[in-house]
Amino acid sequence: MIPSSGKRTGRVRVRTAKGRRPSSTKWLERQLNDPFVREAKAKGYRSRAAFKLVELDDKFHVLKPGARVLDLGAAPGGWSQLAAQRVGSKGAVVAADILEIAPLSGVTLLKLDLGEAKSLARIDEALGGPADLVLSDMAASTTGHRATDHLRTMALLEAALAIAEAVLKPGGAFIGKAFQGGATGELLPRIKTMFREVKHVKPRASRAESVELYLVALGYRVSKDP
Repeated sequence: MIPSSGKRTGRVRVRTAKGRRPSSTKWLERQLNDPFVREAKAKGYRSRAAFKLVELDDKFHVLKPGARVLDLGAAPGGWSQLAAQRVGSKGAVVAADILEIAPLSGVTLLKLDLGEAKSLARIDEALGGPADLVLSDMAASTTGHRATDHLRTMALLEAALAIAEAVLKPGGAFIGKAFQGGATGELLPRIKTMFREVKHVKPRASRAESVELYLVALGYRVSKDP
């Protein structure tokens, strides 16, 4: 269920306390009034971001029972948590991140740097077979300069796609974060050759002021290159 993002009566106002910066007060007020934050706490999700995946899966049906799922840049684990619930005990979810992730039921956790050569072998071993779905909610730390942030996030998206290309089964799917205009330039034509169907989606759980989009690619085509 996706909570309503509409305004509600009784909005919480937070006063600026001594020693607290105005930006911190604004962030706290936004959190207290965010319906997705409240619903995430009520459902025990690790982050409000889980509702982005809820909406994407409800629309595209990628988290099938028994599926093998790889979640890249998974910390704190909100997407992996939801994925494990939806694929069930016969499925497999592998969460990989350079950051520590607290244990999650039904999820295999890998602490690794995706840029290291040995990482792919560790991912392959943990999956135990070709993946049905690769997820990436990775985004570079923002600089405040949109063009720079877009390029840095696109580099992460490209890295996630390279891993997806190595582990996905034929017909598999990929969901990854993009910014601003989505995947552009040389990357988008490449993705369209890799997958049967490619869409850009902004879930309702994405904040209105956010420039993030999600690339949803379905029907992976195995490369015929030697």
